[in-house]
Amino acid sequence: MTQPPLSARERLSKLGDNIRADYVQNRRVMSFAEYLELVTAAPRTQLRSAPQYLLDCFDHYGTETVTYPWGEQRRYRLFDCPWDDGRDRLIGQEEVQGRLYRALANFVHEGRANKLVLLHGPNGSAKSTIIRCIGRALEHYSTLEAGALYRVNWIFPSQRVSRTGIGFSGGEVAGPDGGQDTYAYLSDELIDAKLSDELRDHPLFLIPEPERAALLAELLGPSADSDGASAGDDGRPQGNGDGGDSDSDTFVLSDYLRFGRLSHKNRAIYEALLANYQGDYLKVLRHVQIERFYIQQRYRDGYVTVEPQLSVDASERQITADRSVSALPAALQSVSLFEYGGELVNANRGLIEYSDLLKRPLEAYKYLLTTVEQASVSLQNATLFLDLVLMGTSNEIHLNAFKEVAEFQSFRGRLELVRVPYLLDITQEAEIYKQKIREAAGQRHVAPHCAYVAALWAVLTRMRKPQSEHYEPNLAELVAHLKPLDKAELYAYGRAPDELDAAQAKILTRGLPDVWNESRPYPFYEGRSGASPREMLVVLLNAANSPHYRYVSPLAIIDEIAELIKQVSVYDFLKQDPAPGGFHDHAGFLEAVRERLTERIDDEVRVAMGLIEESEYERLFQRYMVHVLHWTKKEKLQNPTTGALEEPDESLMREVESTLGIGDDSSEFRHDLISKVGAWSLDNPNERPDYAVIFADYVKRLEGHYFAQRTKILRRGIEDALALLTAERGDGNERGDGERGDAGLEPDALRQAKATVDNLCTRFGYREDSARDALSLLLRRRYSGADERP
Repeated sequence: MTQPPLSARERLSKLGDNIRADYVQNRRVMSFAEYLELVTAAPRTQLRSAPQYLLDCFDHYGTETVTYPWGEQRRYRLFDCPWDDGRDRLIGQEEVQGRLYRALANFVHEGRANKLVLLHGPNGSAKSTIIRCIGRALEHYSTLEAGALYRVNWIFPSQRVSRTGIGFSGGEVAGPDGGQDTYAYLSDELIDAKLSDELRDHPLFLIPEPERAALLAELLGPSADSDGASAGDDGRPQGNGDGGDSDSDTFVLSDYLRFGRLSHKNRAIYEALLANYQGDYLKVLRHVQIERFYIQQRYRDGYVTVEPQLSVDASERQITADRSVSALPAALQSVSLFEYGGELVNANRGLIEYSDLLKRPLEAYKYLLTTVEQASVSLQNATLFLDLVLMGTSNEIHLNAFKEVAEFQSFRGRLELVRVPYLLDITQEAEIYKQKIREAAGQRHVAPHCAYVAALWAVLTRMRKPQSEHYEPNLAELVAHLKPLDKAELYAYGRAPDELDAAQAKILTRGLPDVWNESRPYPFYEGRSGASPREMLVVLLNAANSPHYRYVSPLAIIDEIAELIKQVSVYDFLKQDPAPGGFHDHAGFLEAVRERLTERIDDEVRVAMGLIEESEYERLFQRYMVHVLHWTKKEKLQNPTTGALEEPDESLMREVESTLGIGDDSSEFRHDLISKVGAWSLDNPNERPDYAVIFADYVKRLEGHYFAQRTKILRRGIEDALALLTAERGDGNERGDGERGDAGLEPDALRQAKATVDNLCTRFGYREDSARDALSLLLRRRYSGADERP
């Protein structure tokens, strides 16, 4: 039986119960005694500095190993934003992630964040995205039990609670457990004044330094390391990734916890209360409320972004002078209390981001030298001691200008420079654009290959001509002849140029890590210049609203790129002179993009026409590999038809090798194939070798050879499908989005044409309008002549 809907009152009651339960479960408020019990139960969780907290946040979300053609990288899942279903996640940049992690680990090892981490790179290279991912992760982590953070409030009760004055009495208020008297749980009507600590001093600062040192030694035991700790293979001091309390781990106690003291305001309140109670420390602690706080950028709590501006990022305001808190006890009204503000204060115990730091005049951030070196900032009436991680961003232009300033040498020792280049992997770049295209398209259909077309051109503009003299002779000769398209596809797919034989391809792919890392030591590194994703998003937006197409077409994107290329005075990367080998030839890149788009459409049409099943090439190569395997072992294999044991079929092997362009030395080629299978099996234990994946290039060559012999059949099939798509239906609609006519085709041709179009739509994501334009492009560029090879 269906339950009747809840009334508004019932809904509110249920909501209130849930919020109350969540409030209690998360221990939002507690007394100092209860907090000390929490510290005793989980010291390493509660004794973390800001760098340790960030490092544990990284570890909380875990890692995975990603494999690229140039090698393996560790990816931190934090940057996949799993708490938000991957929204605005970071694509690629695993090397940058690793450098950030190592920087945080070094801060933990040193006992404090003694450098500002400056992410530098070209505009639009994801510097801000990287920091935003970290900040958003901190926001989520702080809501979890493992990421709980606490601050101090001062509570001054009314005379209904205090018999002899506001906050200076023997009135007793029991906590939830009926334990020590405390004002932490008083309701608002029983409180005359509440002072919050905007700097978020660590609550343990309420314990005097000598006694605190003894307590920390007792809590952490011999595993505590106040002067540093051994680091793991990834650079992290050995410890529990979630701030856990494993006794076998070495915990690095930060300078902040070892030497930190209460801020000026907290110290003034503490001393006034202690004097009023004639040294009764426990009575002072009655006024302490420990409150859980959450990192929230929106409210500038623990994560703050600073835009370029002309001020020191901290301030103070006297609150007792103008009686902003009029209900303070008389003993405190005679004390100068200051309220602190500004970005550094708001970010304390968390993360502060200086966006485009070097756009500020130098005088506006000179104070960072002291702030970073001493973890403090000086104001007129107080020095604030801080516990936070400082990060910033800068483009290369401003960084280069800063390096020419005399003061740079003073700053250099306080900066951890982390380079953030443009992506050089076509597949990663395409991932950035896919979602953006979908958003820009609205209700419009997005044709296949839109993201690929934009990504390929953008990556080609970033390619740097290899310096062949840096390689050993055999590899140097191959590297010297790499064109931008060859290099981009080598990075993305590990695929050597088709014109290389098997031995040359092996040398080049083996040397790929050296090619990938070649420009790393240079100031003009690969990925420093080229088309920015920001510029490409404008291209995609314009293409999505093109008046020439009723859908988002890769052809529209090509048209928009052609318009962008004309704006030489606007974009610096277009001012580069073409280099030998086709580098920086942006118009030439556009032609390469058209060619690769045509090849992709050609592949889809071949499959859609059903001339041969896709798996047929794989089966042929599978048979070939079986014979090669037995040939290398000098074993016979069983004939599947007769059951007889026979020698490996030499004619089959030579036919396949001839198609693949293997020369006379087929013996070395065969042994090399088996070695690759063995290497793959070591990396993928318990998995059966998939030859179509391991040797995708060779399967592709077999496919191309087959279709090269069927050019006329393909052309006729394309023409028939186009005739079907452009046939008028009687109502003047030529787009073919509804019922089709027969286009004057014979029954067999009509049936084949319909099957081709249906396959393009169902298997590859076309609609009839985008399929028609794709087929037209393919016919024009590949099959305009009857005897022309694809």
